[in-house]
Parts: sequence; C-alpha cells; structure tokens
Amino acid sequence: MKLYIAQATCSLAVQAVFNELGLSAELVHYDVFGKTTTDNISFANVNPLAYVPVLELDSGDHERLTETIVIAAYLADRHPQSGLIPAHGTLERVRMDQLLTFIATEIAQKHIPLMRKLMTPEGIAFTTNKLLNAYASLDARLADGRAYLTGEQFTVADAYVWATMWHERSGVKLDHLKHLMAYIARIEARPSVQKALKDEAEVVRQHQEQLAV
Repeated sequence: MKLYIAQATCSLAVQAVFNELGLSAELVHYDVFGKTTTDNISFANVNPLAYVPVLELDSGDHERLTETIVIAAYLADRHPQSGLIPAHGTLERVRMDQLLTFIATEIAQKHIPLMRKLMTPEGIAFTTNKLLNAYASLDARLADGRAYLTGEQFTVADAYVWATMWHERSGVKLDHLKHLMAYIARIEARPSVQKALKDEAEVVRQHQEQLAV
C-alpha cells in the first residue's frame, strides 16, 4: 500500500494506526506549498481535492481511499483483534463513529481557518471558543482517570486527537486542561506514535533533498 502524507497533518493518525497494527506502507510526501510529491506524481491526480491522507490500495485498480477516519477505520476493521475500533453493528461502534465525527468537525476542521489566518477578530473569538469547549469535553471525559478516550484501550480516536493537536499553531491555549495534556503525553510516549514522527521526518528530508538537486 502507498500512503500519501503531508508534514504535521492528520495523516500522522493513519501512520500511527499502521504502526499499532505492525503494518507498513510506502510513504509519499506531498508538499502542500510547492505542490510536489516524492514519487513525482501530480497530486491533483491522486486527490483532486488536494488534501491528505490518501491510501492507495494494492488492488488491481489501485483504488484510493481518502478521509482520516475512513482510512483509520478501514485498517482497524481488517484487524479486529487489535482493539483499535469496535465491531460494526454494536453500540460501541456507534459511539466510536460519533466520537470520530466530533473530532473531525469540532476539532480538526475548526483549527484550519485559524491556522490560515482567514478569520475576522469576531470569527477568531467564536472559533477559538468552539475549540476550547470541544477540548474541555475531552478533558472532562478523561477526568475519571482513564488512560484513553474510551477507557484503557488505545483506539483510532486517540490517534486522531493526537494528530490534530494544532493548538499552538492556531493560537488556542490548552495548558489549563490538565487531564487532556497528560493524555497527550501518554500518546506521545507510544512507540507507534514515535515511529510515525520519525518516519514522517525522514520522508520529508528525502523530499527536500530531491528538490535541492
């Protein structure tokens, strides 16, 4: 499989899931500013909407999957013994889908206009407050001492939250959310997450060397 990623984006969540499962994929870096990739393919042909992650399957037609929660769930569903996602048809799965959608809409997407400086002062205040409320809800969920969002088991939701902790880039202060910050530190200590960061840094370095030639 081939996984298209971009530096410091939600594609890190999919990398972490790959690593949790002991799987590997060929990583291809997409430079969102220079519009180039390490495999020299036009990214517009990979995903016309121009965002990552994109997972190219090994099937005969090399079908490509997009959307972080779709790719992460697809991988986890193929390895149910991992515990990374509940089984389809269960209430636990419905709760997980609800949580993943919440992370996508109320956290990941709320950061983007702030990071890109696309908002009026009123919009900044409104969106910052939305993010603070969203993160506060996660902090409250973790207040009972659980290790991860749904209990003691690391899941795809935890990978996604970690990969979208863009608060420093968007100017949202989260230091007061002690349970959340301790939770992120636990995630960052996982070998799968450390490997994701290392692998991303390496493919970015290779891309920069290609461009310098």
